Amino acid sequence: MQFSEQWLRSLVNPPLASEALGHLLTMAGLEVEESAPVAPPFSGVVVARIVEAEKHPNADKLRVCKVDAGQGELLQIVCGAPNAAAGMNVPCALVGAKLPGFDIKAAKLRGVESFGMLCSARELGLSEDHAGLLELPADAPIGRDVRDFLALDDTLFTIKLTPNRPDCLSLTGIAREVAALTKTPFAPVAVEAVAPTIDDRRAIVLDAPQACPRYCGRILRGVNAKAPTPDWMKERLRRCGIRAISALVDVTNYVMLELGQPLHAFDDRKLSGAIHVRYPREGESVQLLNEQTVTPAADTLLIADEARALALAGIMGGEESGITLDTTDVFLESAFFAPDAIAGRARSYGFVSDASHRFERGVDFALAGQAIERATRLILDICGGQAGPVEEAVAPEQLPVRKAVALRPARVRKLLGVDLDDAAMTALLAGVHLEVRREGDGYAVVPPSFRFDIEIEEDLVEEIARLYGYDSIPAVPPQGTLAMLDRTESGRTQWDVRHRLADRDYQEVVTYAFVEEAWEHDFCANEDPIRLANPIASQMSVMRSSLLPGLAATLAANRKRQLDRVRVFEIGRCFERKADGDPVPGFHQPLRLAALAAGDALPEQWGAPARGVDFYDVKGDLEALFAPARLGFEPVSHPALHPGRAASVLLGARHIGVIGELHPIWVQRYELGSAPVVFEVELDAALAAELPAYREISRQPAVIRDLALVVEQDLTTARVLEVLHEVAPPIVKAITLFDVYHGKGIDPDKKSLAFRVLMQDTQRTLEDAEVEAAVAAIVRHAESSLGARLRG
Repeated sequence: MQFSEQWLRSLVNPPLASEALGHLLTMAGLEVEESAPVAPPFSGVVVARIVEAEKHPNADKLRVCKVDAGQGELLQIVCGAPNAAAGMNVPCALVGAKLPGFDIKAAKLRGVESFGMLCSARELGLSEDHAGLLELPADAPIGRDVRDFLALDDTLFTIKLTPNRPDCLSLTGIAREVAALTKTPFAPVAVEAVAPTIDDRRAIVLDAPQACPRYCGRILRGVNAKAPTPDWMKERLRRCGIRAISALVDVTNYVMLELGQPLHAFDDRKLSGAIHVRYPREGESVQLLNEQTVTPAADTLLIADEARALALAGIMGGEESGITLDTTDVFLESAFFAPDAIAGRARSYGFVSDASHRFERGVDFALAGQAIERATRLILDICGGQAGPVEEAVAPEQLPVRKAVALRPARVRKLLGVDLDDAAMTALLAGVHLEVRREGDGYAVVPPSFRFDIEIEEDLVEEIARLYGYDSIPAVPPQGTLAMLDRTESGRTQWDVRHRLADRDYQEVVTYAFVEEAWEHDFCANEDPIRLANPIASQMSVMRSSLLPGLAATLAANRKRQLDRVRVFEIGRCFERKADGDPVPGFHQPLRLAALAAGDALPEQWGAPARGVDFYDVKGDLEALFAPARLGFEPVSHPALHPGRAASVLLGARHIGVIGELHPIWVQRYELGSAPVVFEVELDAALAAELPAYREISRQPAVIRDLALVVEQDLTTARVLEVLHEVAPPIVKAITLFDVYHGKGIDPDKKSLAFRVLMQDTQRTLEDAEVEAAVAAIVRHAESSLGARLRG
C-alpha cells in the first residue's frame, strides 16, 4: 500500500523524521518497501500570474510574457509553452532558482531579455508532462513558494503488509499503529451522522447472511456527478497511487483509503426493487466495470436487485448499474463481507481489486455505518443533493465474535526473554485498543472489531514484542551442549548427491513446480495433468510430472543470453495421480533428480579440441554418481527423448529413470539450439549406497586377455557383459569393452565387440593354464548363449 506522509501526519504527528518513521513502521511489522520524495529538490520557484502574453518579434513559437511573481514589479519572461495565456497562474522559476539538473539565469532569447522561466510539470520533476505550463488554481496566492503551496515536501511510503494485518490497509489504521508505537496523540477523522432530508429508502434482503451479515445502503437524490473533485482530494488519491475518475468514484476511493472500508455507488435509477445479497442462479452472468463478462461460480456472492445481478459482492461493480456523469440519484453501499466468502474469488476470474484485497483479509465489521456517513458528507459537500436515511440489514448472530484470549505474564517474559512487568504489558496492549481485564494470575484480552489476527496467546505475545520493540529485545546467544549424531554409511544425503554433481561441473537450479500445460503434453505425453484451481499465472496452470521441462526452459533462458554451454541439475518433487486401484486415492509426489547438459563437453580451452556433449558423456556422469553400484541400460521409447538415442536406467532389476538426447521436435519448438542430453532418476535410488567393505589389494601381477566377439547387430553390450560375467571365475576382476567394429570382414547384420579381460589373484601369480581355461569358458558360454563367435 502506498500513502502520503503528510496525510498520515494529519492524523498523528510523531516527532520523527521521515527515515526514522519508515524504520519504526518496518520494525513494527509494516515493512516499508520504498520511500520516495513527491518531488525532487528545487528552490526559487513561486506562484506567478501571466499578466500579458505577446508574440515574440523574432520567433513564431515563442511568447514574451509579463509576469507578476510577487516581486513588486512585473518580470519579462520569454516562454515557448503553447498554453501560455494572460490571466493564467503558473510556477515561475526566478533568476537564481535551482531546478532539477540546471539553474536559472537571466538570458536573451532571440534578442529579447528573459528574467526567469515559466515551468511545466516535467521541469519541476513532478511528472513527464511537458505539453504546456503547469496550470495552478486561480486562487493560488501570488509569490508563494510552489513547494509550500503544492505541499511537495512530502514522502511517499510503500508498505508491504502481511495478510494478517488488514487493519493497516488504511491511513486511519496506520496512524493508529504509529500513535501506539510513539505514544503520540491520535486524531482520527471526526465522522458525524448526516441527518436525512428525504425519506427515500430501498429495502435490503440478506439471502446469504453467513457471507454478508451486515449491509448498509443509502439513497442520495439530486447529486451533480459532473462536479469537479477538489484538488486536495485528487492529490491525496494520486499520492496513494489511485487515479482520479469522477467526484462520486473518487469519494468512495478516498473513504476506502482513509478508513479502510470499501464502498460502491450504484445509479439508483437503474435499480429495480429491493437489494438482495445472494449466491448466483444458474446461467446468470454479470458485465463488470472492467468490461469483463463473467458467469459467477456457485460460491461467488452477488449483489442483485429484483430483476438481475448487479455486482460481484466485495469484488467489483457491474457496468449496467454503474454511475456515470449523468447520474443524479445514487444508491450508496457499505457492507461487511466475511473473508471466507471473498477469498480467492477475484483471482479465479483473472483479476484483483482494491475491495477484494481488503475484504478477503478482513474489514472491520463495525465500520460500515461510519464509512457510509463519511462518504455521504463528502458527496453532499462536493456534488450537492439530498440524503435519505441509512437502511441497514444485519444478522447479529453471523457477525464475527471477538472472544477473550487468556494471557499469562510469566509466559510472555519466558518467551521474550525480557523482564516486563504486568503494568507495562497491559499499557502496550491498551495502546492498540485491546480491552484488558484481570483474571486470576493472568489477563483476559479482547481484541477490537478491526483486529482479525488475535486469537491465541501467542498472538498477544507477538503483539507485545512488536510494541515493545524488536530492537529493544536483547540478543542472547543460546548456550547448551551439542551431541554429534551418528551418520550411516549405508546411504547418501541429498547434499552428497549435490556435491557429486557439482564436482562433475553441473550447477543446481530450482524451477517452479507449476508449469505450462503444453510442457506436460510435449515432454510427458500427459493428457490429464493435475490442474491448479487458482494458478498464479496462465502459463503456470498445472503441476509438473517431470523435472525435464523445467531444465529445458532453463536452457532456453540461458541461450537467449548467449550462454551455449549449460550443465544444470535439479532435485525436486513431481506430481502424479495415483492409479485407480490404489487403496489410498490422491496424488503421488516422488522426489526425483534430473540433469541436463548442452553445448560443448568441456569449457573452451587450448588443451582439448572442442566437441559437443553426447550421450556417453552424460551416461558417464550418471554412472559416476551411482558408483560403485553398476547401472544397466536398455533401449526405451520416451515422449521427451530422441528415438534410438534414449535408454531406460536400471539399478539391478529396478527401473529408476531414463537418459537420452532430447527429441529434435522439442529442440526446434523451444529453440534449444543443439540437442541437449538429459537424465531423470528416482532420488531414493541415488541416495542408496552399500556399506563400504574392506577388500585386499593384490600385490600379484595382473594378466590381460583381449577377446573380439562377433555378435548380432541388435544385441546390446550390456547383455553381452551380463553373459560373460555369468561364468567368469573369481580370478576375473573386470571385463570392459574397448572397441566396436563394423565393416570389412564382418557381415552387415553383425558387429564385433572387443573386450579386455583383467585377471588377478591376491595370493599367487596366475598360471597360463588357468588363464586360458577362464578365457575358454567365457568364450564357450558366449557362443552357446548368444550365438557369438570368436573373431579371427
